Amino acid sequence: MPENGLVQRTFFAPPRDLEPGELYYTAERGVAVAERRLIRVGPHGRVSTNTYFGRFPAAYWQRWTHAEQVFVTFEVHGGGLVRLMASDTAGIQRAVDSVRVGTPEPRACRLRAALNQFADGGAFWLELSTGDVPLTVEDVRWTVPGPRRTRGAVVAICTYNRADDCLVTLRTLAGDAECVAVLDAVYVVDQGADPVCSREGFAAVSDELGPALRYLRQQNLGGAGGFSRGLYEATAGAPDRWPDVLLMDDDIALEPDTVLRMIAFAAHTATPAIVGGQMLQLLHPDRLHVGAERTELPRLRAGRPVPEALHNADLTEKNQDIRVDAEYNAWWSCLIPAEALAKLGYPLPIFFQWDDIEYGLRARAAGIPTVTMPGFGVWHADFSWKDWDDWARYFSLRNALIVSALHGEFDVRATARFLFAELWRYLVSMRYGLARTLIFAVEDFLRGPECLADGGAQAVAEVRKLRAEHRETVVQPSCGAPVLPVRLPGPTPSKPGLVLLKRVLWHLVGRSSGDATIAARYNHWWHVSLFDTAVVTDPTQSGVRLRRRDQAQLRAIAYQGTRVVWRFAREARRAQSRYRHSLPELTGRPNWTRLFDVG
Repeated sequence: MPENGLVQRTFFAPPRDLEPGELYYTAERGVAVAERRLIRVGPHGRVSTNTYFGRFPAAYWQRWTHAEQVFVTFEVHGGGLVRLMASDTAGIQRAVDSVRVGTPEPRACRLRAALNQFADGGAFWLELSTGDVPLTVEDVRWTVPGPRRTRGAVVAICTYNRADDCLVTLRTLAGDAECVAVLDAVYVVDQGADPVCSREGFAAVSDELGPALRYLRQQNLGGAGGFSRGLYEATAGAPDRWPDVLLMDDDIALEPDTVLRMIAFAAHTATPAIVGGQMLQLLHPDRLHVGAERTELPRLRAGRPVPEALHNADLTEKNQDIRVDAEYNAWWSCLIPAEALAKLGYPLPIFFQWDDIEYGLRARAAGIPTVTMPGFGVWHADFSWKDWDDWARYFSLRNALIVSALHGEFDVRATARFLFAELWRYLVSMRYGLARTLIFAVEDFLRGPECLADGGAQAVAEVRKLRAEHRETVVQPSCGAPVLPVRLPGPTPSKPGLVLLKRVLWHLVGRSSGDATIAARYNHWWHVSLFDTAVVTDPTQSGVRLRRRDQAQLRAIAYQGTRVVWRFAREARRAQSRYRHSLPELTGRPNWTRLFDVG
């Protein structure tokens, strides 16, 4: 753990030039020049760190730790006023401490605030203002006295054929010596055919991290297998020496202080808690994906914002003053405490998608909450730029069914109705490969735990082969695509169920409204389903999908899908019982030892 109770640092610039500085500080008046660790405020200026990375999440510290106060230390020279500011749930500001300085020589300062008026929300930050003399502030550190658990901490990164991205993440981490100092190890679990160790810069970053870097190669077992290997290696010793494990994606843009903040917060929680980092959007780096997440298990959906959480918000305009509680946190950055591993075991071997959700729900049921922390962020590829129609949809559907069976009320009739409607939404929008993907996912769910025996490797090959039989599953270059009329949609249907029934009848009898070119933002099933042929822009913006109506395929897949959904209605309870009975075995160390082949 960091010395002197260090829990957060205030930086004034991002670790690289692609992310906006407005997430670190704002110049409200005058001119300021910022470097990573210091800022110079010109005469008659005012600067605030009331920003995403500049704030201290007081409400979460009051709710989840025994900390009663926080100290902010920094070094200054020049002249001006430094105030420690606070907010409430409405974002209304107040000053809680201040220091006025006027010295050409460097001077150490300390401000203090009580953590006692933030039960429902609020945060701290610094405000710097000057008169005739400029002011320089540097080395801003937030410390919290009081009890904390003393144990080790490690980072575990799962990577698959993103060698360059992973290397950048390692370099960013290695470049922050204070962050690396709190880590016992950095596990890199490489499952790809294009390994990170093949890159020219790998040797240099290995030298920087030294013996802390543990680089492992294994067969591709998906995100679940990669992250579980990190957890597995970190817990090889006696349980009383297990570290906290911070799981992290390979392709993120990392703010290293997020690592330090997560480890420090976890060490101070009154009871063990999963500590989650938030996702900022890589292509739109000033935007927050979601403040805290929940599931809708009957609809097999996750990633829904909890009430009052920000969603797709511009962080240069909005702050997270209201404290919200998450159901789970995705593993783009998420710390699993040692107590959770001792109590819960390892993740399910479900290859990827919903592995993090299942673990969070399992932890919640066992009394271990998930705390998603504002200001603990990494940049990750925007989800809105990923297409729903992909081979990964198999895992999303199958694993959602498994998680719903394990942790939800599992209303079989409601889920069957949803699956049947989803099947027809895919069919009428001419996504025949996606409809077959759904059928395959439901069939494998009904097979029971046997579908998880190999960790998912066979399913990947099978679903890719299945989807390759359907032309609309392939993204084609937009240059050279058929030139069809551009069609804009009408208003969103007020009665989508009736519209779906109408579209089904249209497709069965062959009625249509001709052909269309449709932008990704208008790719709604109720719009695409009007046409015989549609050129639809892929959400990745890398090309288009060509969809053509095929009544023979529609009838054959509809028949197959209807039979499978009927089977689901009759057999899902039996499958649920088997998954629940097998959960301890599936998540136990012997099963993962077998999958890793490390006996």
